[in-house]
Amino acid sequence: MTNLLGRWFKKYFSDPEGVILAVLLVFGFAVVILFGDMLAPVLASVVIAYLLEGIVRVLETRGMKRLWAVMIVFAFFLALLLFVILGLVPMLSKQLGQLMQEVPNMVTQGQQTLLLLPELYPKVVSEAQVTEIMTAIRSGVTELGQQVLSFSLASISTLFTLLVYLVLLPVLVFFFMKDKQQLVAWITQYMPRESGAAIRVWKEMDRQIGNYVRGKFAEIVIVGVVSYVVFAFMGLNYASLLAALVGLSVVVPYIGAVVVTAPVLLIGYFQWGWTGEFAWLAAAYLIIQALDGNALVPWLFSEAVNLHPIAIIVAILVFGGIWGFWGVFFAIPLATLVKAVLGAWPKLSEETMAAGEAIKEKQLPEL
Repeated sequence: MTNLLGRWFKKYFSDPEGVILAVLLVFGFAVVILFGDMLAPVLASVVIAYLLEGIVRVLETRGMKRLWAVMIVFAFFLALLLFVILGLVPMLSKQLGQLMQEVPNMVTQGQQTLLLLPELYPKVVSEAQVTEIMTAIRSGVTELGQQVLSFSLASISTLFTLLVYLVLLPVLVFFFMKDKQQLVAWITQYMPRESGAAIRVWKEMDRQIGNYVRGKFAEIVIVGVVSYVVFAFMGLNYASLLAALVGLSVVVPYIGAVVVTAPVLLIGYFQWGWTGEFAWLAAAYLIIQALDGNALVPWLFSEAVNLHPIAIIVAILVFGGIWGFWGVFFAIPLATLVKAVLGAWPKLSEETMAAGEAIKEKQLPEL
């Protein structure tokens, strides 16, 4: 066993590039895990600056100086941020409050529907099962109300922190974009010479993560806007809130679309019942999901690394458990990072290791 571990260690860690790559990865993950909460504005600013860098590059390729390109893109970012804070968030909060007030009526209507099931399908559903379901619904609603209340009380204590973040975030984003070359040069001067593997991984991830982040942001906006237009046209209640949920659901591949289906169809059912409007809503929602998965995603992520669905689900579970929402959002880039690291990791071939062992044996003195 010791010999097996020794051969494995020699194969993957004999090259100095492999050791340096391992140290950099451990250092990077340690900083995010240990200091992620303190550095949250900095990390968020890096992500946003990276997202906006694509637009800056487009303007630069058309002959615009970088400073002017950064100024224009930053002005667009500020306008979007103000729209989200002053327009979108209050509207969604208002609709969420209205929905929470309507939940007890929905629960009562749902209980009345459940009480009819034993009469309609006595061989399938019993009164005891209906009672258990109703008890679970009541406890779930009570727990949800407690969580909303505790969140509201906690948000009051964190309001000052949120305001500080809102001030720091635009400042950091501006300087990350404006002084990108200086920051990169400052970091690279401390990199050791044997960092070829790390540079190869970075170049691969620079292309992949850039495409993914910008593509995912575009997918969220497109799916959310299309969903809002469809829901508003059909007269669905809480159209803005549901459209935001549908847009954000694309962050979690496979799972998000399944989870967000429940609130969309439930609100449609409580509004219209088993009518033609409800059928049209279900059909429209399925069409949106189908177009997203079969047309929009292949178009936006044509250059993305192909990952197996099992790898994507495992990455969502692992990184989501570590970093919450951001871990889920970056699950695919992080899985791609793992794949790129495994592909670029320097290792000795079996022939090289065998030749080294042979030379070592010849150099040993005969007893």
